[in-house]
Amino acid sequence: MTTTTTTKLAIAALALAGGALLFACGDNQTVVPTIAAYDGGVTPLSCVPNLDGKIEAREAAPSLGVPATYLVSPDGRERPVDVKGVVDRDGRLVWDFGTSYADDRAAKLSASAIAGKWYASSFPPNAFVTPFDAAGSTEAVYVHDDAALRILGFASTRPDPPEGKTLLVYSTPIDVLRFPLTPGLAWTAKSDVRNATFRGLPYAARDTYDIKVDGAGKVTLPDLVVTQALRVRTSLTIEPSAGQTTTQRQVIFLFECLGEVARATSKIGEGNDDFTTAAELRRLGLVRQ
Repeated sequence: MTTTTTTKLAIAALALAGGALLFACGDNQTVVPTIAAYDGGVTPLSCVPNLDGKIEAREAAPSLGVPATYLVSPDGRERPVDVKGVVDRDGRLVWDFGTSYADDRAAKLSASAIAGKWYASSFPPNAFVTPFDAAGSTEAVYVHDDAALRILGFASTRPDPPEGKTLLVYSTPIDVLRFPLTPGLAWTAKSDVRNATFRGLPYAARDTYDIKVDGAGKVTLPDLVVTQALRVRTSLTIEPSAGQTTTQRQVIFLFECLGEVARATSKIGEGNDDFTTAAELRRLGLVRQ
């Protein structure tokens, strides 16, 4: 029995006891207790998909402390992917990420407030963080409002990890999602990282994000199917102050209220939007026993 149900039964019992007491104290008076209608205690969902083909800011708001389980390919294990998709007989785009892999790892990921983080003073107090990598060693810092989801930078989870501290703060926040998110939307954003630390070493770079929303359709996952997901492609080019310029592509699939349901990240240097080999594949799913 849930706490909510127990509490409601206790309140009902107190109401009936009060009615009996009134009856006992009255002089030839009958008091009929008022019985309230049954309330099943169902809590309304804070976000309900309306399947209107777009994702509003409220349908992509972070839920702090609410975990989601993702099936993630192991580090160093590539996966075949079809991010292009196929068109079914109804003319609808379909992506199949439903293959089960015995060596997948389950990662429970959740967003959290920035308060209390060792790097909190480097970012605004309304920021929140999510794990950047499935191992949880690095966190990405974001803000969310009615116009966009913006990334502010990255930091190592601990100030003194064995691989060295990381703290990268963008000079200008980067819009990674713009609301309402609809097919056909595209933009480019650039920002610099100065006086940063990457794995214990001094670091500076210019990052360029090319982002486009270019598809909507059904996504099949190992444990569920979503019917109206949006495909968002991101090409990230990193130009460090010292070292070679690199480009990496990522395709994510977003669904109203659920957020990210699948992600495919290319190998570094990939030049094809419709890459067929993922360096990492991440899908919403259930823990495998």
